[in-house]
Amino acid sequence: MATLNDVAKLANVSKMTVSRVINHPEKVTDDLKQLVYQAMREIDYHPNVAAKALVNNSTRIIKFCVLEDIDTTEPYYMNLMIGIARALDAQQYSLQLVTRRNFDIGNCDGYVVTGMRKDDFEWVGKLKKPLVIFGENRFGFDYVDTNNKAGTFMISNLALKRGYKRLIFIGMDSRESFEYSREAGYLQLLQENQMLPEIHRFDNHSHLSQKFVVDNWDKFEPDTCFICASDRLALGAERAIESCGGLIPKDYGVTGFDGVFLNQVAFPQITTVKQAIVEMGMACGDRLLDKIMNHVDSAGSLMFEPQISMGGTIRDAAK
Repeated sequence: MATLNDVAKLANVSKMTVSRVINHPEKVTDDLKQLVYQAMREIDYHPNVAAKALVNNSTRIIKFCVLEDIDTTEPYYMNLMIGIARALDAQQYSLQLVTRRNFDIGNCDGYVVTGMRKDDFEWVGKLKKPLVIFGENRFGFDYVDTNNKAGTFMISNLALKRGYKRLIFIGMDSRESFEYSREAGYLQLLQENQMLPEIHRFDNHSHLSQKFVVDNWDKFEPDTCFICASDRLALGAERAIESCGGLIPKDYGVTGFDGVFLNQVAFPQITTVKQAIVEMGMACGDRLLDKIMNHVDSAGSLMFEPQISMGGTIRDAAK
């Protein structure tokens, strides 16, 4: 069986260097890493991660805790998990998905937590292991998120520039920071243009936004655009307009927020605020590993700037 010493001899480096490449790859050059990795492949050497974890009193497991109904957020969290797993894999950590019901089963080295509500912050703050929150918050926890306010401002401004005279916000019935921020972007745009806001909130289900638009169809004149806080809500609004005989995007516009999957399967595809979900997941993993490996209490928060993904639910720019 190949040993660490065999790798060092083949790569013509010291055992300490091989150990540093395996345990702290961020501290060595890319050229040196490639040299050592090539030697490991040639002699089929695999680090004994289990033994290392035992010595360091480590599980090599990170728990990804989803504290909300996954059914209303898929495939959003699948993309987030992919990003987290990529970051952890580089340091030979495993990712374990847990929910409220199985949160306490088994040990781990740290947590990435998402879907938190106001009542969760007290008990989450008492966790003894390092953690990073996915989702902006007002309670001082390190977090990674999209600039929600900027995203909704951008897409509301786009709708206004494309000639829609009335902008109606369909939000999520959630008293959480990200939802307040998305509403704030819409409100800022309307305030700057001296327009009256119209806000309606529902649980994040497409049938609820669809029912709202259908039930109130006679109140929506052409040149109306529905600014939705999620692609799921936007999908419902789009279906409702089409079922009532409205023309998208000629007379009515619809925008979403997320840009993960639902915007692409809708027809026409939804113009939406696209989030860098996989990259944000990687940032969550990197920040958590920084806390674990460098024994720091805070790795800081990170806000990703969103982009608009054009579909067919907003008019083209006037030529």
